[in-house]
Amino acid sequence: MDSTVKRRLTTLMLAALALPALAQKMADPTRPPAMMAAPDSAAAEADGVPSAPRLQSILIGRAAGGRRLAVIDGVTVRIGGRVGDAILERINDNSVLLRRGKNLETLTLFPKPAEAADPTGKTK
Repeated sequence: MDSTVKRRLTTLMLAALALPALAQKMADPTRPPAMMAAPDSAAAEADGVPSAPRLQSILIGRAAGGRRLAVIDGVTVRIGGRVGDAILERINDNSVLLRRGKNLETLTLFPKPAEAADPTGKTK
């Protein structure tokens, strides 16, 4: 091969390898909008008011008497575990029960909106 052709091929290959470095970084299409990135609870905590814990997921083993776990504010908790100053008392299919001293608090995974309670839209 001619030395000029070799030089041109080498230059072309180096240029092709440099192209990914010049590519523009693309935004993640699955990322939530910026206004959803900092929920109201984060704003409330910034004001010094602690927010209520948020139930994110419930994991229940398939076997009878299988283990039950809840993900609350990004932390996996077992029954009897602590969530801030509360203790996780019970894990149901769609909710968990927290105890703060003598007070009980129920966190639901999918709370029903008021209009979803009656599909006809009529108030009771």
